[in-house]
Amino acid sequence: MATDPRRRPEQTRGANRVRSAWREQVESYLTHHRKVARDSARRLGRTPVASLMTWTVMGVALALPVALLLLLTSLQGVSAGWENSARVTAYIDLEVPLEQARELRDEMAADGRIASVELVDRDQALKEFRASSGLEDTLDYLEENPLPHTLLVTPEEGARSAEGVEALVRFMEGMEGVERVQVDLGWLQRLNAMTDLLARAVWALAILLAAAVVLVIGNTVRLSIESRRDEILVAKLVGGTDSFVRRPFLYTGAWFGLGGGVVALILLQLSLWWLSGPIERLAGLYRSDFSLNGLNFDGALALIIVAMLLGWLGAWVAVKRHLDDMEPGDITGG
Repeated sequence: MATDPRRRPEQTRGANRVRSAWREQVESYLTHHRKVARDSARRLGRTPVASLMTWTVMGVALALPVALLLLLTSLQGVSAGWENSARVTAYIDLEVPLEQARELRDEMAADGRIASVELVDRDQALKEFRASSGLEDTLDYLEENPLPHTLLVTPEEGARSAEGVEALVRFMEGMEGVERVQVDLGWLQRLNAMTDLLARAVWALAILLAAAVVLVIGNTVRLSIESRRDEILVAKLVGGTDSFVRRPFLYTGAWFGLGGGVVALILLQLSLWWLSGPIERLAGLYRSDFSLNGLNFDGALALIIVAMLLGWLGAWVAVKRHLDDMEPGDITGG
C-alpha cells in the first residue's frame, strides 16, 4: 500500500512543535529560576544589617572547625616528617663476632621494609665515643671494649609509620644474635593519639556547628515566611504549587550560605595572617619548619559549596515545616 507523501510534512511539523514546546518550557523554567534568584538577592540587600549579622554568625560557625582542621593537617604533616627521619638501632650480643654481624646486616637489608642498614663495629663505636665524650684517660683503664656491634636501620618509606616501625622492631628482635632493639617512638605515638582525638573532637564540633547553622538559617527564613504569609496564601489560592512557593526561600537560604562562606574565608585569612608571625618565630626557636597552611582554591570552593548547601537545607527545613500549616482558606479565616 502506498504512503501518502502529504503526511510526512505534517508529521515533521508535529515533531518540531513538540520539541519547540519542550524547549519553551525549559527556557521558561530557567528564566523563572533566574528571576527568583535575583529577587531573593534584592530582598537581602534591602536589609543589609540583618543579612550581615546572619552572614557573620555563619562565617564564625564555619571558620572555627575549618581552622582547627587546618591546624591538625599541619601537625600531621610535621609528624609525617618526623616519621620519615625515624631510625631503628639494633644492638648485637657482645659474643657475636664481626663476621656474623655482617651476616645479620645482609639478612636485614634483604627485607623489603628496610631501605638501608649501616653496621658500626664495636671498635669504631669505641673510637667515636672516645672522641666525643672527652673520657680518653678513663677509657684507657678498660680491659676490653664494652660496646657491642650496632646496626643502624632506616625503614622504607611505606614502613615509617608507628605501626610499620613496631612490626619491624618485632622482626628484628626475633633474629638470632640481636640483644636489644631501640627506637624512640613513644612520643610519636602519643602525638598521633592526641591528633586522632583532636580530629574526632573537631569533626564532632563541626557537626554541632553545622546543625547550629541550619537552625539559624531556618529561624531567619521562618521570619521571612511569616512576613510574607499573605503573599504565600494568595499564591496558593491562585493555584501556586508548593515548589513554586518554596523556591524563593530556598534561594534565600543559598544566598545566606554563600555570604556565610565568604565571611568564613575572610576570617580564616585574617586569622592566618595574624598568627603567622608568632608561629614562625616559635618554629624557628625549635628549628622546625612548621607553618599554618591556608585553604587552596579547591578547599575554598568546597567551603563555599558546603555553606550554600547548609543554607539551602536550613531554608528547606523551615519552609517544609511552616508551609504545610498554611492553607488558602486562612486568608479569609481571620
